[in-house]
Amino acid sequence: MLLARKQVEARLRSLSGWERDDDGIEKVYRFAGFDEAMDFVNRVAGLAREADHHPEIKVSYDRVKLSLSTHSEGGVTDKDIEFAARIDAQQA
Repeated sequence: MLLARKQVEARLRSLSGWERDDDGIEKVYRFAGFDEAMDFVNRVAGLAREADHHPEIKVSYDRVKLSLSTHSEGGVTDKDIEFAARIDAQQA
């Protein structure tokens, strides 16, 4: 079920660094270099397969920007918030 804007903002308070962006949520991760950034992308890809989720991933050398939304619902759902938390948990 699609979350209202206020619901998304409230749920994002429990996550570090995630922000609302148009119809989704996003976060930029920084790494020591390209290899570390790509290792992270590969870990996220594994989590995405497990969750049957399809994040937008943009790599810029030592930065990775992730954007999450549930396209079939037209915005942010619990699935996106939960997936963001899983990404952050494996990053720690």
